[in-house]
Amino acid sequence: MAFPASISLPSDPFASKLLPLSRISVPAQITVKIELTQLISLRRSKCSSLKASMGSPGFTQQLNDKKLETLAEVKDGRDDIFNDLKDRFLSFKKNVYMKNAEQFESLAKVQVPKFMVIACADSRVCPSSILGFQPGEAFTIRNIANLVPTFETGPTEVNAALEFAVNTLLVENILVIGHSCCGGIRALMGMEDDGTTGFIKSWVVNAKNAKVKTKAVTSNLDFDDQCKHCEKVSINHTLVNLLSYPWIKEKVEKEELSIHGGYYDFTDCSFEKWTLDYRGTKLEENGRIATKDKVFWS
Repeated sequence: MAFPASISLPSDPFASKLLPLSRISVPAQITVKIELTQLISLRRSKCSSLKASMGSPGFTQQLNDKKLETLAEVKDGRDDIFNDLKDRFLSFKKNVYMKNAEQFESLAKVQVPKFMVIACADSRVCPSSILGFQPGEAFTIRNIANLVPTFETGPTEVNAALEFAVNTLLVENILVIGHSCCGGIRALMGMEDDGTTGFIKSWVVNAKNAKVKTKAVTSNLDFDDQCKHCEKVSINHTLVNLLSYPWIKEKVEKEELSIHGGYYDFTDCSFEKWTLDYRGTKLEENGRIATKDKVFWS
């Protein structure tokens, strides 16, 4: 059986170019023919699939119509959300703003809040909703796990807010509010010292001392209970971190500023509040933290 010296295959993406057959054996030549047949079949199959996916003009129109319907539903959903916000805003304007026009006129000129509130960014923990703060009453900053880095850590958004609230607005109280089921504390308790980094890990590490203290006294508890314990310990360590700012410590010493902790448990809607006892707190003695004026609201 004689074979030509070479076979020129059709020029398409699934076919080979020029296959020299003078160097291959008969079995290999047969393999070439088989592979060629398979390639052509594959090409036809793909082309058929492409045509099928393209569909008839009517089918294509149905797909386009469906796509437009989906986009319209998404847009309607967005519009509904913002229409709801619009209604809430207009209700606020009518029932709050317009009825207290003189108060809001004063607020437009100056703010003199008594509180600076440091709360978690968790959507379930809104200080104004929980404690009824009115406009002008609380200068608020929210972040993951309601943390405050130490003064030595360097500039952050929290540092800037503290400086403005304490030195410019002259707030008389700083209230740090933690809460139940805190995802930031859970991330802190579960993270490993494996060298990996990330925005959340780099932030919650500011509470590493709270994690160490919690682990030391809760080894007999399950992970969920350890996290709950750490949620409160972390608040006290944040209060201590506040004292690392010279201008905060000075005002606390002069009793011009008080530092408080608060814990909101939204599983049973209860709130605990306590005040840092600066005189009784001995930071040099293994960071012993003293509190006073503790109350429980339920």
